[in-house]
Amino acid sequence: MEKKLIPGNREKRNYAEELDTLIGELKASGRRSSLLLHACCAPCASYPLEYLSPYFDITVFFYNPNMDSAQEYIRRSSELERFLVESKLPAKVIIREYDPDSFYAISRGLEGEPEGGERCFKCYGLRLKETARLAAEKGFDYFATTLSISPHKNAAKLNEIGEKVGFKYGVKHLPADFKKHDGFKRSIELSMQYGLYRQSYCGCVYSKEDDPA
Repeated sequence: MEKKLIPGNREKRNYAEELDTLIGELKASGRRSSLLLHACCAPCASYPLEYLSPYFDITVFFYNPNMDSAQEYIRRSSELERFLVESKLPAKVIIREYDPDSFYAISRGLEGEPEGGERCFKCYGLRLKETARLAAEKGFDYFATTLSISPHKNAAKLNEIGEKVGFKYGVKHLPADFKKHDGFKRSIELSMQYGLYRQSYCGCVYSKEDDPA
């Protein structure tokens, strides 16, 4: 039976193990579920798509208003579309129009926050909220984000926010920590295999300023 989760529960949890358990239940039942999977770029989407495709009917949602320019937005979304075509992974894709104003609105007053701080949490919330809203609108069984594959992203916070917005919109959040099971390592391998553009910063102007390169 699927474990019932309390939104915002801060008890330390193993999200990768929770996902494995859920996948085991799906395999045992022989059923597939639909998943709206938010992705920030092709490299971060690569391993989660490879891992989840056998068990879910996936639509990838590219919605990242934190990108520092339209050029970067187009480059990343185009690489994601190319990866889906060349990898032949069975996933559809939705590319949302570039909307930087929504990011600058939620980051106002937090410009000086360090990477991984409150500004980043607000950015997680912005993207996860829209993913949950769309998942509910389109009737998906689950929604999730690929962001937890990065060693620089707070998986516990991502899952906490995901559960809260999922509760708000009435759609199930898929627990995940994609960096586990050597997920980050596998994403690097897939990036090399397909020659994917791997950016050196998360996407926003503030992370670009902090990038030592």
